[in-house]
Amino acid sequence: MTWSVRGFMVLNFPITGNLTTASNQFSARFCSSVDTSCVEFTIHNVTRSGEAGPVICSVLGDYERKTAHLYIQESGTVNVKGGNVTVKQDQQVEFQCVTSAWFPTASVSWTRNGQAVSSSLYNTTSMADGDTFNSTSVLKFQAVSNAMVECRATVLSLASPQSSSVFLVVVPKPPDWTVLIAVVVSIGGFALLALLIIGIIFCCKRRREKQPIYQDEMRRVRTQSQISSVTAAGKRQGQENAGYLPEGQTSVAPSELSDSGFFQANGSNVFEVADTNQAGRGYSVAHITVGESGVRKHRHVTIV
Repeated sequence: MTWSVRGFMVLNFPITGNLTTASNQFSARFCSSVDTSCVEFTIHNVTRSGEAGPVICSVLGDYERKTAHLYIQESGTVNVKGGNVTVKQDQQVEFQCVTSAWFPTASVSWTRNGQAVSSSLYNTTSMADGDTFNSTSVLKFQAVSNAMVECRATVLSLASPQSSSVFLVVVPKPPDWTVLIAVVVSIGGFALLALLIIGIIFCCKRRREKQPIYQDEMRRVRTQSQISSVTAAGKRQGQENAGYLPEGQTSVAPSELSDSGFFQANGSNVFEVADTNQAGRGYSVAHITVGESGVRKHRHVTIV
């Protein structure tokens, strides 16, 4: 039996005799000590550039050659950029995972606290870099609580995926005073409006209460004014004759003067004219002698 890799014979394995191999990288053995119909061929330290391709097993005689194709995958590196992240609660957070030197393109997934993250929350793009591929995956979600975020990359040949993880620290967000301020302002505005309405009602009520009092007072003032006018008019209709002097009286008091201020003394031709002041505090008496030639004033007396 002979084995060939990529068209080159690398091992000769006789049923009896010594095993011949091109290098220690290749080996063969029977599958079991009892069953001699099965041979296991092993390639150590395979590389995609050296061993990937057809692997052919040939047996001498009338046996057909059997060919298998060897596909070699390469795992590269995976890293979550930026390290640990600290954000405020309910803030949107973004993580970026980069894979390098993978063949074929690595399959990238995310977990949060060990639970798989929905593929709708992240987006992965890949591009060739020589004969390998690099990938970038961006994860976005709303931070609610602390979590361990892990990025995993794998290919079909890996028994377990390679991963990189970071910690997300969420701090409580400061209290939002907007709602409280709005409520306080609204309550204050309603209270101020209520006080304004109450004040207007109170002022209108006081005004209605004062209006009858004011009208009564005005009527009283008008009544007193009318009474005073009537009284004054009555006094003006008749005045006391302060210049009147009875017969036989040589002097006259202010109350005895006539309205015209003249009086005749002792029935003679001597007349006295009295002149009282407006205040009634004194009067003047003029003695007038009436003769044939006319009236002649010969004495003037002022009495206070």
